[in-house]
Order: sequence, then structure tokens, then C-alpha cells
Amino acid sequence: MGHLPNTYFGLSVCIVSAYFFPFSLCLSSSSPSSCKLQKDFHLNEMHGPGDVVLGGLFEVHYTSVLPERTFTSKPQQPRCSGFDILGFRHAMTMAFAIDEINRNSNLLPNVTLGYSIFDNCGTLLMGLSGAISLSSGQEEQFELVEDCSGIPPIIGIVGDHYSTFSIAISNVLGLYKMPIVSYFATCSCLSDRQRFPTFFRTIPSDAFQVRAMIQILKHFGWTWVGLLVSDDDYGLHVAQSFQSDLLQAGGGCLAYLEVLPWDSDPGELRRIVNLMKASTARVVIVFAHEIHMIQLMEEVVTQNVTGLQWIASEALASATVLQTPRLMAYLSGTLGIAIRRGEIPGLREFLLKIHPDQGHNNENNMVRQFWEYTFQCRFEPAPAGWTDTGGALCTGEEDMGNMDTEFLDLSSLRPEYNVYKAVYALAYALDSMLRCEPGRGPFSRNSCATLQTLEPWQLVHYLENVNFTTSFGDEVSFDSNGDVLPIYDVMNWLWLPDGRTKVQNVGDVKRSASNKEVLTLKEEKIFWNFKSEKPPRSVCSESCPPGTRMARNKGQPVCCFTCAFCSEGKISNKTNSLECISCPEDFWSSPQRDHCVPKKTEFLSYHEPLGICLTTASLLGTFICVVVLGIFTYHRSTPMVRANNSELSFLLLVSLKLCFLCSLLFIGRPRLWTCQLRHAAFGISFVLCVSCILVKTMVVLAVFKASKPGGEASLKWFGVMQQRGTVLVLTSIQAAICTAWLVSASPSPHKNTQYHIDKIIYECVVGSTIGFAVLLGYIGLLAILSFLIAFLARNLPDNFNEAKLITFSMLIFCAVWVAFIPAYINSPSKYADAVEVFAILASSFGLLVALFGPKCYLMLLRPERNTKKAIMARVTVKS
Repeated sequence: MGHLPNTYFGLSVCIVSAYFFPFSLCLSSSSPSSCKLQKDFHLNEMHGPGDVVLGGLFEVHYTSVLPERTFTSKPQQPRCSGFDILGFRHAMTMAFAIDEINRNSNLLPNVTLGYSIFDNCGTLLMGLSGAISLSSGQEEQFELVEDCSGIPPIIGIVGDHYSTFSIAISNVLGLYKMPIVSYFATCSCLSDRQRFPTFFRTIPSDAFQVRAMIQILKHFGWTWVGLLVSDDDYGLHVAQSFQSDLLQAGGGCLAYLEVLPWDSDPGELRRIVNLMKASTARVVIVFAHEIHMIQLMEEVVTQNVTGLQWIASEALASATVLQTPRLMAYLSGTLGIAIRRGEIPGLREFLLKIHPDQGHNNENNMVRQFWEYTFQCRFEPAPAGWTDTGGALCTGEEDMGNMDTEFLDLSSLRPEYNVYKAVYALAYALDSMLRCEPGRGPFSRNSCATLQTLEPWQLVHYLENVNFTTSFGDEVSFDSNGDVLPIYDVMNWLWLPDGRTKVQNVGDVKRSASNKEVLTLKEEKIFWNFKSEKPPRSVCSESCPPGTRMARNKGQPVCCFTCAFCSEGKISNKTNSLECISCPEDFWSSPQRDHCVPKKTEFLSYHEPLGICLTTASLLGTFICVVVLGIFTYHRSTPMVRANNSELSFLLLVSLKLCFLCSLLFIGRPRLWTCQLRHAAFGISFVLCVSCILVKTMVVLAVFKASKPGGEASLKWFGVMQQRGTVLVLTSIQAAICTAWLVSASPSPHKNTQYHIDKIIYECVVGSTIGFAVLLGYIGLLAILSFLIAFLARNLPDNFNEAKLITFSMLIFCAVWVAFIPAYINSPSKYADAVEVFAILASSFGLLVALFGPKCYLMLLRPERNTKKAIMARVTVKS
């Protein structure tokens, strides 16, 4: 980018300054070879000669009296008042840094730095006038080189103190690429590189300060806070940044946001303090200047508002004017973000050498004012531009070493350390520029800048890339926005028993390599101004514990909420959950809703009473079958056994035993093999049983017909082989049905959650309802057929009629299974298996008792009736 000639630069600045300030300096270009100041404008200033000059803007006085603007009388000079001893120390720190650089042979060799320091008197008018004076020069008349080349009055400015002043100065001087390095302006708006392309600073911006504050809030769990800001660029930009960053970080909410007035309006201050007192927020953050805080605290003391935890911005964290016994009763325990404290070796010795005889004319104005303020004396005559202090005459022999003054208290160098770094940043940038090798420079055609052709905008390039480490060990470099690598100290105000105040360092906040804020605190050192001696609670709503979620209250900030219990099946396992999460499929929420537990699994178990009873009944039935089989075996030669087709009876007992045993497959955790085997075993066992009964019935009917004349032919169809074959064929059909069922749609275990959402029901799904229906239908068909045949043969004239027993047993069997179907369909979960087991056991016991009970009774208790004669008695009588 091109640059403007020095003449045009000076003229442009004159035009701007004259427009805003009618009594400021102006240049006349009536002569082509010289310029002359149109008006002499006296500023409070101090100078040091050098080959290259750095400018400085400091608040040596904190207020000024501006003259009335009139066109009829001669303009008067503004007068500064209220000497700021710390502001003067800031200015002297710049002079010390330049003196130290001039004595350093490794930095800017063969080049002497000078300085021109101006006092802004705490007024924008004076600050901007000083900046324009620095940029354009104040010589009464100076010659111009024909090509407009030569070293400009200054190459860079250190300052200003206030953000508002820095904004105004940068807006004007930034047009001409004049580098400005502020040591105290923190407004985040100054990071706008489009608007302030040449602004740099050695203090972190408010954007980082806000994020540092938010880290402290998050550390102590303060989510409900009040924010007080000053009514200027500094405060208003902080308010905007704080609200947006707090929302993004999720660190809390603002209970109130109030702007402190400049005019100390008692009514407005009373309203703000009433709001603070009524609010439930116990933490108050203040981004303001000392004067605002003093006015506010007066009202706080008047209303006796206690129990607040104050958090001070860097502008207040080290403000000694607030650390009085009257205010410390309320401000003790304050936490603050303070500028990084540094050490500057040799500064004290330099300050002790300050003497009013230094310099000449008005170059030592500030030193003479300092001397008058420190020793309460006066020089004559009083130079224009500052207030006559009155008192005894100063001799110049006063000894500053014997004075107990804040000026020499260097225990906490914070703004001074930033001034020191700002001067060195400009020096290192100039050093890099002068070390440029011709032909390898950064400017057009790889050219380098020289002292003779130096333009301030050329220094900006090197300032953007400066990188050095101070003797205190801090790295100094600027990012793309001109902001220094940020670091803040965390301070805590402690009121000692003897009435003194101690501001102690309890941690720091810095930017990590991942571009995040890292807070380090020594909590054991923090003093809390509360009876509990612990951090206060400052929340709108108490945290929602695990097992609950935050339910927003309509129309209130997000920090104000109610805690809603998670519904069944959902949990929240951390504090302040926004939503409850659903448990996995096989898990359920605990009673406290804070974690998921495996769902209770439910099936017909061997360990529960119902399972135990059914298992016992199954084993009992099996045992009875074995006993009956033993009885029949023992009495196999008796007429009772021989008359009842002993082979089919033995096969029937075996099939009944299998029926009893197959019921055990329905008890216990379902597995694939048990699901596949249970219905197949059940179906085949019962078909075998019913087939035996059907064949027995048919044999009884055939024997009866054979006893009649001409009926012998019917017995040939019911021989032993035919009986065995019939049972085998009928059973094989059922086996084929089961095989087809298992192959086409095999039953399998299934986790059913339809019955109970908090339980897992292990069950066997039949796979194919048609297959299950065909299996049961085939058993039912054989049972009905047996029942009908037996019913037809119920009136046979035997004394012991087998057909009656079969009829009765089949009636029981059919009744049980007819009742089973609706009961099975309507039984939930494990009770469906219990119903099926009960049906198996009931029908099996019914067959066992009905078919074998009377026979065992006769064989064991009435052996006299176990004879052929007794069995055939009714037949004999009728014959």
C-alpha cells in the first residue's frame, strides 16, 4: 500500500484537528519551502532528544478546566488539575525504558531513541490534541526537503490510557498508518482490524477479560450474577461481550445489567443499589472506573448492603482509592482480574534521579509538577497549562528518598510493566526494520526502509511480527488483531486485623496452546467476607440432581428452572441435564432415575413357587407312572392285566410318563433347543398316548363283536402287529407334522417387552401358528375319535368295562384342552407356559387316574376280584 508525503500528512491532521478543536495548532503552506504554526497551543509535555522519537500519551492529571469557546476574545489555554502520581510514574517508566534501550548495545546500535510525552489531563480534547501534536510536530517553523523526505516527528505512540481516547486517536492517526501501542485500553472494539489497522496493545482486551471472568464464575458455580458497567465505550462493549460470551459458554445468566452514570445521579444510584439489594444474585461484577465505583459504594454504605461478593475488572482490581476502612467492610474478599504484575530492574534508581532541573524551557513541566505535588511547594513562575498549587517556594534541594510516597512503591508494577513492554515492542520493531538487508526487504521491489526514508506505516509491518521475551520471562507478540498474548492475575482483597488492606495474588488466567482460557487458583489463600468463610451460593435455581432434568420457566432466563423427575425408562446421570435419555432396550431406569439397570427377566422358573409346584407335579406324575408300570409288571399274569391288553397298557404308561416329563421343557429359561423340543415332545407324546387309547378302544369293540356269532373275522384286523402298526402310523403322522413345522418356521426364544415395559419376558414364540394349530388339532381329532368309539362301547356287558373308563378319561382330556385354548391365549407372559404345563399335567393325571386307578385298586386292594370269573361275571349271568 502506498503512503502519503509528510507535508500532506501534516496538513491533513491540521484540517482534522482544526475542525474538531478551533483553538488547536494548524499549519500554513503559504511558502513552498517552509511551514509555520498558525497558532501556538501549549500542552503539558516532556521531551527527551534522540535520532528517532517515540510519542507517549499519559494521564498525568486526571481532570482539566476547558476555556469557554468564543470568537470575540482571545482563546485561553486549558488548565490541568488533579495531579495523578501513578500516571506520572507510567510516563517515567516510558522514559526509563528508552534510557535502558539506549544503553543496550545489542538493541538499536548507533541509534538513539528520544521521547515526547504529553499529558491528556483525563480529557479527550487534550488527549487527541496531544496525539495530533505528536504526529505533526510543534516547531514554530521548520524547513521542508524538496522531495518531502526525512524523519517524521515521531514514528509511533505509546498510549493512550483510556479506550475511548484510544478509539478517537486511532480513528484519526490510523488513516495515516501511525502505529499506536496502548498499555491500558482494553475495549474489545479495538480489535477490529478494519477500523483500527495500526492499533496494538500490551494489555489483554476486554474480550479475554470477560472470558477470564466467566472462568471464575464457572469454577465457583456462580450462575446468577449482576453486572455493572460504566457509561462509555469500555463499559458498553463489555456488557455486549459479556452477555454473548456468557450465553455461549453456558456459564450462567445475568440477574441484572445496569449502566453506572457519569454524573453521580443520586436517584439513579439509589435505584441501582435497591435492585442489587432485592436481587437473589449474590455476585456482582463491575466493569467501570474508580470514580463510578466510589459513587456506587457511597450509596452501598448508606443502605448498608452486605453479603455481596464483588468481582472487579482490571480497572478496579488494584484501585487503592477504594481500599479504605470505611469501604473495606463491604469490599473485603473482592476478587479481581488484574494486569499481569512484572518486575523492572533499575526503575527505582531511575525514579530517584528525577529532578526539576532536568531539561529546559517547558520540557520538564511534568517533573516540576510532580515535585510540587510531592513536596507541597511551588515554582515561579507557574508555566501555562497547569494550576498554581500555592504554598512555599521549591528549592530543588528536597530529598525524595526520605519521602514515604506511593510513587516509589514498586511492589506491584502492572500498568508500568505494560508501558515497558510497549516501548520495547516499538524498539524491537524498529531494530528489525533497520537490520533489513537491501534487496530482501518486505516493501515494493524488496526494498528496505531507512531512517532517512522512514514512514510510520512501514514500522507497522515489523510491529505485527515482533516477538521477544522480557527479563521477567513473559513472551510478547501480537496476534492478527494487534492483541498481545493474554494473561491476567487473579487478585483477592484482604482486610487485615490492624486495619491495613492487602491485595494478594491467588492465581492467574492465561490462554493455552489450544486457544482456551486456563484458570489456576490457590483457593486456600482466598479470603471470603462471609461468616461461613466459604464461597457464597449465587444461583437462580438450585442444580437439578441426577435423575431429573431442567424444565425451563416460560418468560424467565435459562438459569431459572424447575427440576422435573425423569419418566420411567429414562435417566439423567449428571447434574443439570437438559433432557433425560432413554435406556437401552434390555435396560430400565433405576428407582432414582440416575442410571440404567438390566431389566428384570421373567419366565417360568424352577426357583419360583409356581415353577416348583408344576415341577413337583410333573415328577410326581412320572413317579406314579413308574409305580403303576411296576404294579402292572408285577401282576402281568393276572386276568386284570391280561384282559386289558398288557402291551398297549405298558406302552400307554410309557407315553404318559413322557407326557409328564415333557412338561419340564416348559419350565426354565427358554433356549433354542427347548423351544424346538417342547412342542414336538408334547405333540408326539400325547399322540402316542391317545393312539394307544384309540387302539385299545377299537380292540375292545372288536373283541365284543367277535364274541357274537359270525364276528370272529373282525379280530383279524386287530392283531398284535396291526395294533403296533396303527400306533406307529398315527404317531408318525404327528412326527411329520412336527418336522414340517420345525423346518418351515421353527419356534425360537424371544424377549417380549409388550406385557411389561420394565421387564423382559422370555418366551418361546411358536414360529408358525398354523403348525401349532395342526399339532393340537391332530391330537384333538384322535381324542374325539377315541371318545366317540368308547362312548359307543360304554354299555358292553363286562363286569369291568374298559370302554367306560376310556370314555370318562377322554371326556376329561377333551374338557381340559378345550378350556386350555382361551386360557392360553389370554394368559400374559410366563403364565401362558404355566397354563400349557397345567393342561398337560391335568390331562395326563386325568388319563392316568381314569384308566389305571380302578385297575390298581382291584389288583392291590381287592385281589379277590382279579379273576376271570369276576371279570366275566355279568356275561355269565346273562348267558
